[in-house]
Amino acid sequence: MKKSHYDAVIVGGGLAGLSAAAYLAHSGKKVAVIERGKLGGRAMTIKLKGFQFNFGAHAIYGRDQSYLTKIEQELGLKLYWSDFTQLKAKYDLGDEVSVVPTNIGGLLQTKLLRGMDKFRFAYHIMFTMLGFEKGDPDVSIKEWLDGKKVSPAVKEMMLNLASTNFFTGEPERIPSDVFFGYYRRLFKTNIPVSYIQGGWRSLIEEFIKIIESNGGEIITKTRANGVTTEKDKVTEVRTKKTIYTADDFVFAIPPEELKELFSETELEKELEDYTDYEPTYVMFYDVGLKKRIDSQYTYIFDKDRQIFITDISYYDMEAAPPGGQLLQAVAYLKKEEVNNPDAYTDIKDKIEEFYDKHFEGWRKQLIVPRVSKTAVVQAIKWTMKQRGLPTSFPQYSNAHFAGDWCQGAGQLSELSFSSAYNSCQRILKKETSKQVG
Repeated sequence: MKKSHYDAVIVGGGLAGLSAAAYLAHSGKKVAVIERGKLGGRAMTIKLKGFQFNFGAHAIYGRDQSYLTKIEQELGLKLYWSDFTQLKAKYDLGDEVSVVPTNIGGLLQTKLLRGMDKFRFAYHIMFTMLGFEKGDPDVSIKEWLDGKKVSPAVKEMMLNLASTNFFTGEPERIPSDVFFGYYRRLFKTNIPVSYIQGGWRSLIEEFIKIIESNGGEIITKTRANGVTTEKDKVTEVRTKKTIYTADDFVFAIPPEELKELFSETELEKELEDYTDYEPTYVMFYDVGLKKRIDSQYTYIFDKDRQIFITDISYYDMEAAPPGGQLLQAVAYLKKEEVNNPDAYTDIKDKIEEFYDKHFEGWRKQLIVPRVSKTAVVQAIKWTMKQRGLPTSFPQYSNAHFAGDWCQGAGQLSELSFSSAYNSCQRILKKETSKQVG
């Protein structure tokens, strides 16, 4: 069997794997990426009839504090951004709409909170920003809010925000320390939400360019089927035709795949704690329209039906052909709805009704729909029983882990970038220590 040696081998070519590979390649490491399918993983862009549909929203939260921005600056990525317009984000209250209060400006204008509740909510924002509200890892956000006797309106407001930013229909189950850690970053940001022009495709192409221009290799349609370990190190990753050896390995594949890969090693049993998780299921219903339907908002959320619509083409100029419009609707699914055809049909009808209400006439302008029954937006749902996979284990000093199922900063794609960045820093710091020694 053929053998190939690298400074670092990255298993998994999603956002985490590609960002880690690009960072290490840019830092002078000889890298190889092994991906069993297509590059990008769940962060892909497909083109249909002139529209660019992203698998999942390509929104980046808190861009001025994001790990992707760190990577962008340090690697010199050529990305073009469009920033979220606060006053165009609305809640559907039934008979009227109201501004989503994700910053002080929105707080002053929202109809969701009135009178003293606005000051109470501002109080919690201020204390969160200053670090006084930290929560407790053993207390859910619902338990924390109940214990503090937070007013019903403020409590509802905080949980509504969590539904949107954590991509979950069960925000009350989020650990309170995770909740406040996330909002501490978000409330301090000057850029709450941003979109990459060209979607995930633009970012993935930039990563590939960095990897290949620095001598890295990308091997697709190749599955890693085993690892070999010796003492406290991983020595090789095996595929059907090649054995890959390296000084360091970054594993950017989901926990259930990791468990299989590390079977009969010291990590097998430990990984079991991270494979029994509940994913967050959602349904996407995107529509490409030949003519733009003007609206007073670019984001609308119905908390009762757990559905939101984003006007992707408002922020991403490449998402739709000239004059056209790309709208993305997302509905949260309960566990019992995932494989239930009747529930699927009912949710699909509700999404169409939501489109009818806020983008009247969309059916006549429809060119191409893209409906997905279910999609795992984030591999691990934040609950009291579920915590992210560590980015390293003491058993193997040269094995590093990255992905949105790992521990890190932020949510969604930010977890991929932060865990990949931290893994790379650990690898590079180890190299620096060797040189100094």
